[in-house]
Amino acid sequence: MTPGDHHVQLVRDATFARLDTDAGISGTRGTTPDGLFLRDARHLSRWQLTVDGTSPIALVPAEATADDAAESVLTPQGTRDKPPAYTVFRRQTVTAGTLTEHLRLVSNLPHPVTARLDLTVDADFADLFELRADNRHYSKPGGRYTAHTTPDGLHFDYHRADWHARTTLTCHPIPDAVDTVQGAAQSTARTLTWHLRLDAHGETELQLTVRARPHGLPPDAPAVPHPPRQAPTATDHLTRTCERGLADVDLLTIPVTGVDGEEVHVPAAGIPWFLTLFGRDSLLTSYFLLPYRPDTAAATLSALAAAQGQRYDAFGGEQPGRIVHETRHGELAHFRQVPYGRYYGTVDATPLFLVLLHAHYETTGDRSLAVRLERHARQAVEWMLTDGGLEQHGYLVYTPDPGGLVNQSWKDSAGAICFTDGTQAQGPMAVSEVQGYAYDALLRTAELAHEVWRDEPYAHRLRDAAARLRSRFTTDFWMPKADFPALALDGDGHQVDALASDAGHLLWSGILDADHARRVGRRLLEPDFFSGWAIRTLAAGQPPYHPLSYHRGSAWPHDNAVITLGLARYRLADEVDTVTEGLIAAAAHHGHRLPEVIAGYDRSATTGPVPYPHSCSPQAWAAAAPLALRTARQQARSDRHT
Repeated sequence: MTPGDHHVQLVRDATFARLDTDAGISGTRGTTPDGLFLRDARHLSRWQLTVDGTSPIALVPAEATADDAAESVLTPQGTRDKPPAYTVFRRQTVTAGTLTEHLRLVSNLPHPVTARLDLTVDADFADLFELRADNRHYSKPGGRYTAHTTPDGLHFDYHRADWHARTTLTCHPIPDAVDTVQGAAQSTARTLTWHLRLDAHGETELQLTVRARPHGLPPDAPAVPHPPRQAPTATDHLTRTCERGLADVDLLTIPVTGVDGEEVHVPAAGIPWFLTLFGRDSLLTSYFLLPYRPDTAAATLSALAAAQGQRYDAFGGEQPGRIVHETRHGELAHFRQVPYGRYYGTVDATPLFLVLLHAHYETTGDRSLAVRLERHARQAVEWMLTDGGLEQHGYLVYTPDPGGLVNQSWKDSAGAICFTDGTQAQGPMAVSEVQGYAYDALLRTAELAHEVWRDEPYAHRLRDAAARLRSRFTTDFWMPKADFPALALDGDGHQVDALASDAGHLLWSGILDADHARRVGRRLLEPDFFSGWAIRTLAAGQPPYHPLSYHRGSAWPHDNAVITLGLARYRLADEVDTVTEGLIAAAAHHGHRLPEVIAGYDRSATTGPVPYPHSCSPQAWAAAAPLALRTARQQARSDRHT
């Protein structure tokens, strides 16, 4: 939940619902849309209850009692001299494609009373991209919305060419009346009415079940098995944050198709906008979890290998060997009105795929996955050398995509890759941390070629390419005056000179020599970078710095986790402890859950971290970040004692 956002969020089995404080849905759009969502579509856009003809009073506003359940207590309007005749105890739960509501009405009077309940329901089947606050509008030629009454409820349907989505409502008991709501946008909204008799101090119940039937998903598709969340047992904040993080990863786990057609379960990126497979996010999440849950890495690698680019398609940025940025299942992607059905606009997912593949082998000692994905790994290397730009430009580069993402590294918002005056750099762009990923990927894949694939000439070729990349990187990227690496090189080879947290990723990848790496690590802990909670994406004091921006001054837990792993690599144990303490203290203010991003304000300014207003929560790589912090701390402490 973000500041000023009074919604309650429920999530389970690749399905989520956002409800208002009275547990209703009004069909909002923008930064916090409400509704029931599955596979990039809103399957319930209106769910508004009235009692005795008026909006109820929320004695207990809707509050999540678990990740997938919420409760509230409502009454009809009343006065001190004429208190309400009955009370409504409302409970809602979410599971695979389903919202279930249980209403228990309890009479407060010593004589019988009849309660009237009206529920207005609608399904607009809006694509998630329609609901964003970016002022974009999408035509839907031939789209037809229908609603009809069934013996036990309602069916809502949406048809457009070969696209068909459905939402069903089942009621027990069945309503006494169903009426069309006049003036509804698609003329499909319906109001269901019940007259429920309550005996003296008696009670009755109403059970409502909403089921989403997205296009392309079989109606009997099995739910993702999630173990029940265990009650926290730890007392120290780091362990509590790790427990919460693992539970959040479970909540965000979705089924996708693996490389051999098998179903695998992978971490989706986050809620509300990104409950789908994301290359970069899923890879880093899996890397953070690797010492604790290696099967997650294996599933993610299989899923991404299955979606690896095979051809040239400029619309979605597909190129042979390139690892996908994101996949979407919504209507707009289906009709290619947005490029995100399979969108490849990322420069870093491909090297990170190779990093994780070797790291999985290194951690588990299991050669089978590296053998199974050898062809995919070689194709990924070939993409880096050719279309990725290593041979032509000397670096991995991307060209801004006006129809998709202008920036294609992890800081992918417009304006994020900027000079110190705030000017957005122009491409083809070579972003600093991506060169570190490429260096690490080449070395790690060389190890696989040597140890697993038994191809020493290929291993030698990759080691040589990595050595040449490392040699020219410091020469081209290091800014002597700032004693810090540039954020990027622009299309003309100029250093993009904003001081940014990306430099910390260079410690993780090992592309810097020990002296330069330790200077960078210590610099990132100075007050303009380190807020007391976390390292900012952009050092304060520079003209483009803004503490409430997405990538120009806020602080990201996953970014800090990568940096902390790098600090541990270079034995900067005190710095590891400082970043870990700040992040874990921030998590303690959010129920031990790390949000996607927090504002860049200094820790001394407030009693707790200032939330970023549009943060996803839960969000996968933030959820996995405390596991990376634990790994870094263990490594740093081990080095300290050797």
